[in-house]
Amino acid sequence: MTIPVIAGLRELANDYHGFVIDVWGVLYDGGAAFPGAADCLNQLKAAGKQVVVLSNSPRRSYVVAGRLAEIGIGPRHYDHVLTSGEDAYRHLLERSDPWYARLGRRCFETGKGRFSNVLNGLDLESVDSVSAADFIFNAGTVNEPDQVADYADILADAARRRLPMVCANPDLVVVHAGHRMVCAGALAEAYEKLGGNVRYHGKPHAPTYEAVFDLLGIHDRRRILAIGDGLPTDIKGAAGAGIDSLLIAGGIHAEALGIRSGDEPDAARVTALCAEAGLAPRAAAAKLIW
Repeated sequence: MTIPVIAGLRELANDYHGFVIDVWGVLYDGGAAFPGAADCLNQLKAAGKQVVVLSNSPRRSYVVAGRLAEIGIGPRHYDHVLTSGEDAYRHLLERSDPWYARLGRRCFETGKGRFSNVLNGLDLESVDSVSAADFIFNAGTVNEPDQVADYADILADAARRRLPMVCANPDLVVVHAGHRMVCAGALAEAYEKLGGNVRYHGKPHAPTYEAVFDLLGIHDRRRILAIGDGLPTDIKGAAGAGIDSLLIAGGIHAEALGIRSGDEPDAARVTALCAEAGLAPRAAAAKLIW
């Protein structure tokens, strides 16, 4: 089956009542909003659609909402914002999950200085060494250019101590202004290879979608479409949740598809890439436009 390439969301919008829309690589990549993205959201809201912005950002939802407002995407463009960082924060706050109930209060942050605000208001002590920690809070790297290898000693030490890890962003990489950067998911993947115990928050993990469905209030999952640029997160997560998806080809897979961001992809190459991943989105588009 060939994955069709569509010109804009208008070709699919009438089939769905709710939309789950990624941020990075779909609405923007750290700079200005992508041309046409805000208008597309306007069209959906004008048609009475429900829109949840779902991000694997390791920051609180209000932080991402504030950043979106700065680039011209505000509350009138969507109904809710939910981030993986928010989900991690709530679990650390409530500790109703037995896995979280067993965690101590001293945490070592892999990305201390960049993502510490997600822990504000929690009864936690951020410590400076793995040896003093009860668990690892992994929201990403300290510096944008850092690679997984830069954290090899930290991860190995934590694994020897059998420290659990909270991963607040399952993404492996993200494209920022044309440059690929390592995300928290890459550190978590390396930690699991060392035998580490990781609890993930965000796409593609099922609990995130249950929270989204509660926000949407749409019981028929055939009427929900997920939109994202990541096969291993957005598209895989949608498939696992039993909803359709639209792949934005100009995001993290642009290089693999042989295109520049915003260029229309070749349907055959999209189909081959999706088949390699064992996934079948309903369609692909160069970018999120109406």
